[in-house]
Amino acid sequence: MGKKFQKNLYLTAGFNTVSLGTGRKEFSPKNPRPNIDQYISDAGKGTLKQLTASASAIDDIVISNFMAGRFVKQGHLGAFASVIDPALEYKPSIRVEGACCSGGLGLMTSIRNVLSGLSDVSLTVGVEVQNTVKALYGADILAGAAYYAGMRKEGHAFFFPGIFDKRAKAYSEKYGAEKTRQALARWYENAILNARKCPEAQEHHNTDPNPYQTGLTTPNAKAFLPNLNVFDCSKVSDGGSSIIVASEEGLNKLGKDKSEAIQIAGYGHVVGNITVTYPDASVLETTRRAVAAAYEMAGIGPDDIGVFECHDCFTITGLLSIEAAGFAEKGKGADFVLANNIRSEGRLPTNTSGGLVGFGHYTGGTGIRQAVDVWKQLTKTAAGTQVNIDPNRPYGLTISMGGDDKSVVAIVYQRAF
Repeated sequence: MGKKFQKNLYLTAGFNTVSLGTGRKEFSPKNPRPNIDQYISDAGKGTLKQLTASASAIDDIVISNFMAGRFVKQGHLGAFASVIDPALEYKPSIRVEGACCSGGLGLMTSIRNVLSGLSDVSLTVGVEVQNTVKALYGADILAGAAYYAGMRKEGHAFFFPGIFDKRAKAYSEKYGAEKTRQALARWYENAILNARKCPEAQEHHNTDPNPYQTGLTTPNAKAFLPNLNVFDCSKVSDGGSSIIVASEEGLNKLGKDKSEAIQIAGYGHVVGNITVTYPDASVLETTRRAVAAAYEMAGIGPDDIGVFECHDCFTITGLLSIEAAGFAEKGKGADFVLANNIRSEGRLPTNTSGGLVGFGHYTGGTGIRQAVDVWKQLTKTAAGTQVNIDPNRPYGLTISMGGDDKSVVAIVYQRAF
């Protein structure tokens, strides 16, 4: 049995903005769009509106973001906390970064702040604005999530799609190309069907009559990649998410009942070596280790998880996450997906608002968005995306991953009452 928390920790009052990008009807690159300070404000205010206490009850603020300095030429994000509420001025506030795991690391920072006893209430806000440059330039910016000096020059023009194309190739060669493509198409279909139920999702307006057939589109190496098609990829997204991490004393300060919160049961924070490529591209080893650590701290196993949010930056990542989290044996993830286990009515409802492929992927906020969605599911406040969670499997799991499986935060949650 691993280490345990010295006090109970809770999440409450989560909020997601719209995930803005090309999938939304209101999006146009010609129209003015919210800047990063607006998303920080909107996301934070969305949480504060759920409190009866004033913003002064918040002890510190963590803002997670990946590449604002490149996408919008804005650093020093911690100093934006007071745009959420004037009462947050002069409170401790910090920005954290870990590529696409930035949101997960934001949560971990808030968790540690509360565990230290220096805070009872920590507000975590995750944000990214990416629709400011052309896709090719954006791919180069996002390549900073890998070892830029050692890998960028030899990488595909669309860097991270190229990396995960290699993972799709490795999985297909080991376990069958046809079955793999079918499973990736089912993953895409699940993402679109779930996003349609979520008003904030980027693919909420998607009216494709047969997303599975669309997902089966044969990859085209000349136009894009040999093993992944464009539908296998999460879209460039702008948005923000926020949630509160609190101790029991913090919940009391906020006037929040435990029925409005979920409890953090365990976590795993594991970081690999960014300068190397791991030998088996069909395995997410860092993710596997992070999830194993979270299970150990929580004292549970994969059979106890009733709702799952994974980092499907690409459909193949979702498939590999199923195996890394222990829901299927190595090489059996495709079969697990093809058996419709990840559907909202399936054995393991997965990415219930669409995941990164369907909801969108505003990189600095995605890990927090995942926690918000699990909080909604476990408190039964998820409205149109609500699923029935097996009472014998009452836990939720999130996986926030940065880079090519380099920084991973996995968190297990349970109802708080």
